[in-house]
Amino acid sequence: MAAVSVSLADLSSAVAERSGNLLQVTIVGAGDVKLSGVAALSSATRSDLAFLADPLYLSDALTTQAGAIVLNASDRDALLSQSASRTAMAVCDHPHVWFAYAAQILVPDEAADPGVADGAHVARGARIDASARIDAGATVGDEAVVGAGAWIGAGAAIGARAVIGEGTRVHPRAVVLDACRIGARCVIHSGAVIGGDGFGFAPFDGRWIKIPQVGSVVIGDDVEIGANTTIDRGAIGNTIIEDGVKLDNQIQIAHNCVIGAHTVIAACVGIAGSAKIGRGCRIGGAAMIAGHLTIADGSSIGPATAVPSSVSETGHYTAFFPMMKHREWERAVAVLRNLPELRRRVRQLEFERKVAEPKPEK
Repeated sequence: MAAVSVSLADLSSAVAERSGNLLQVTIVGAGDVKLSGVAALSSATRSDLAFLADPLYLSDALTTQAGAIVLNASDRDALLSQSASRTAMAVCDHPHVWFAYAAQILVPDEAADPGVADGAHVARGARIDASARIDAGATVGDEAVVGAGAWIGAGAAIGARAVIGEGTRVHPRAVVLDACRIGARCVIHSGAVIGGDGFGFAPFDGRWIKIPQVGSVVIGDDVEIGANTTIDRGAIGNTIIEDGVKLDNQIQIAHNCVIGAHTVIAACVGIAGSAKIGRGCRIGGAAMIAGHLTIADGSSIGPATAVPSSVSETGHYTAFFPMMKHREWERAVAVLRNLPELRRRVRQLEFERKVAEPKPEK
């Protein structure tokens, strides 16, 4: 990644343009300060842009050496109330988003120099756009298509008849298996496996008979898939990941699932077969989602939450047991195990009290 050097004023103009003029900032201090990187408040230098993510880090903001800080208006006021800041500030309503755009500009992704490297293995029937890049050790199967500006990293494998969209990057040692389709501008990180067989077996006479997985995986545009995440192909029909979905590392998505557009899923989530996750959902880390259910658009599922049945109403759902000292946990579990008996006894007492109550005179 090659950094660029730009003034805070010019950077704010560039962010506004990239966001369709939805993100505007008020600059406090030196708008001509030159920035060429991003860093944490505690380690930033004069050429770095830093981000005040939470008032808890206000003390770091007071002592930072950053050239500029991105923050909201209330944090600006808190900062100025304690000290006359020597650091320029970019004040906006959505500082996290503004910082994300600014970081993309200051530290752009490495450009893909086109060409097929020596040591790459490209089948004769594959179609590689002239502007695509295939690194050494990568394999591209027969009749596969690699679109304009796409980048297949070292040791990555693209199966036969797979399609890699324009501008998509497949990082080293990621795998896209036969007939899977990846949209434009996607990012597939190392170790991800797209299109492995779903877990399909039929029980018979004490054995398990494999059900051929003849579907595929279809991934939309602008999707990011984290390292070692696995997305299984459909048994019959396809597993579908819609536009703008962001998947963290080490997620398992089983066969025939549908993940709605712009949903984000944190690490270690497991989603069983044929689950349908709505658009714009947020799934917390290590959540467990059963198969053959639906989750309503815009829903949030808390971390480590088990979802055994469909969520039909948009909302924020959480169900996990918080950490406590082991001995306290043992006592709590003992109570939980006795809840059915306690419930029976309470009902009995309520019945006896009701029977013992004097009857009103007529």
